[in-house]
Parts: sequence; structure tokens; C-alpha cells
Amino acid sequence: MHKNTGMIIGVVAVVAIALGVYASVNSTEETMMAKDAVDQKVMEEKKMADEKVMTDTDDTMMKTGSYEAYGADKLARAETGDVVLFFHASWCPSCRGVNTSIENNLQSIPEGVTILKTDYDKETELKKKYGVTYQHTFVQVDTDGNLIKKWSGSPSLEALVSQIQ
Repeated sequence: MHKNTGMIIGVVAVVAIALGVYASVNSTEETMMAKDAVDQKVMEEKKMADEKVMTDTDDTMMKTGSYEAYGADKLARAETGDVVLFFHASWCPSCRGVNTSIENNLQSIPEGVTILKTDYDKETELKKKYGVTYQHTFVQVDTDGNLIKKWSGSPSLEALVSQIQ
């Protein structure tokens, strides 16, 4: 009888192990299928989010002005908007402050406004033309480069934009 009991216990153990392996394999397959479904959903949501960001970025680019390095050819933008020269010096603390404000708020530059960062130390002819005697000076110009307005001291993008005529 002890011999039969040992065999029964052995068979039960083998069946229990087999059931455990079967359950584990099926559970792993279900888990993998669920993980794949979740991964697929995440990828679809990411793709939709990326497309929305690209659309929003495209809309923002079309609806905001720009801040870029000076180029004489860019004055023509005054034909359809406002062009402001920002006489900036890298060594000037107030210039760095307004530069940071502009760069941190590019999306806030109104549509049609172009701010051209002009190197105060290198653009001596432009300084003469507009009577700029110190850095952190702003000059609004027309399409021919004629002075419309000159001011200094705008500490932020908001203050700069408020001065544009």
C-alpha cells in the first residue's frame, strides 16, 4: 500500500507540475498579447500626438513673428509687417536679458513682426545710419530701411512689442 501511495503522490505531482507549466505558458502568451496590444495603442497615441504637435507647430509658425540674425534682405518684410532692429552686444547685461526674454517667448512674437538681432560691435554703418550710440537700442524700419521709430530700454519681449508702431 505504501508503494501505491508513493506512486499516486508522484502522478499527482507530475499532473500538478504539468498544469502549472500549462497555466504559466498560457498566462505568458496572454500577457504578451496584452502587452502587444498596449504597445500598439501607445504607438498609435504617440503618432497622433506627434502629428498634433507638428500641426500645432506649423500653425504657430504661421501665426507668430520671428527673431533672427540681421540681414539687409530681411528689411523687405516690412512691406507686409513690422521690422525691428535690435542692436545687441554679447557683453551687455540688459541686452542679454531682453535676448533671453525673446528667446523664451518666441511663440509670443506677434504675427508679421520680425525682430532682427543686429551685432552692435560689428554693424558700425547701421549704427551711424540710425544714430545708435549705445547697445540695447531698437529701431523700427520700413521696407527701404528708413527709420520709423527708435527707442531703448525695453526689458522684455512684451515691452519691446508694445513700442512698435
